Amino acid sequence: MIKYNFNSKISNLLKVFFLYFFLFNQSFSDDSSSKNNLIVLGKNEAPVKIKIFSSFTCPHCANFHFDIIPKIKEKYIDAGDVQLIFIDFPLDQAAFNASKLLHCVEKNKQISFMDKIYENQNQWTTGSTLDEINKNLKKIVENLGITQVKFDKCLIDEAIGDKILNGRIVASQKYSINSTPTIIINEKKLDGSVSFKSIKKEIDKII
Repeated sequence: MIKYNFNSKISNLLKVFFLYFFLFNQSFSDDSSSKNNLIVLGKNEAPVKIKIFSSFTCPHCANFHFDIIPKIKEKYIDAGDVQLIFIDFPLDQAAFNASKLLHCVEKNKQISFMDKIYENQNQWTTGSTLDEINKNLKKIVENLGITQVKFDKCLIDEAIGDKILNGRIVASQKYSINSTPTIIINEKKLDGSVSFKSIKKEIDKII
């Protein structure tokens, strides 16, 4: 698996997005316009909102996606107690590209996209160059309706890229995120291990 240092990219963009940080400091608020752009699982009326900041190349995020989310869904989401909010926090260029593709698919296919990307993480992230990784990624997403033309167009879409990077900067400032997955439960950062037990404990305090 190849990793790309994203810190220099973020540092260069900090000044560019400094003004945006103040203008969009409520990017993750619960207003209706924000909700329309978020990828969620569960009812808007749920008393517990759990924000999941993750990176598609992060093995811990893949484990969380398949080992913990189904348990939360079974116990709390289906009962209407919890809403999960998935937010991109790419740690490298490969994850950044996958995040851009996520926002190029139809909204009703985004959860399936996440499933497929995490399920095949070891396959598409294996490569000695970013070009090789992109070729692997292109094969993975073909079945989700992303043609080669759409793939290439999405990766150079500045509006999508800027939105993801701006969100990453805001999240870093607001929640002091330095690793993934980071879990925010009703605006409180989960400390310690990210496990179903620790999340359940916090949820049960609220409901």
